[in-house]
Amino acid sequence: MPRSDNRLVERLLVVTGPPGAGKSTVARILADRAGFSVLVNGDAFFGFLASGAIHPWLVEANEQNDVVIRAAAAAAGKYASAGYLTLYDGVIGPWFLPTFFSETGLEQLDYLILLPEVERCVQRIGTRRDHAFHDEAATIKMHSEFMNAQIDDRHVLTAPPDDPQAVAALVDEASRTGKLAYP
Repeated sequence: MPRSDNRLVERLLVVTGPPGAGKSTVARILADRAGFSVLVNGDAFFGFLASGAIHPWLVEANEQNDVVIRAAAAAAGKYASAGYLTLYDGVIGPWFLPTFFSETGLEQLDYLILLPEVERCVQRIGTRRDHAFHDEAATIKMHSEFMNAQIDDRHVLTAPPDDPQAVAALVDEASRTGKLAYP
């Protein structure tokens, strides 16, 4: 079983938020800094749906999303329980957090919502080249859902700096001090 200087043996950090929030960039920075790490891309689990997939931001996708989120959480939990610092990069709204958490099999995880201004998210999804998602209306809808979600403020980084290294440092500090712990 791998061991590292990651401070906790079972450590899972969920970096979430609307499209364009900077989740992937920040999660990659944090994963690269660790001795033993795994970066779980939540979008990949939606990509496993071979046919009949429903856009996950639509109301009628709730049952599909439940299955995909459970599968992704189980995988992330297995990596974390094996001693890897596990970063989960994907859209896990607070409304799905209890489900996600229960499927990890862990006693605790760290949870953070990156929440830049909606205009910043829209600008980012419009200019990125390494991601297939570019739906402005869906981005605005998901941003609104995160803005209106019921979650303790300690789990939300509102208007994060534009420098991803600075955001990663803030996230790492909050995680190390237990500020992001769930439940």
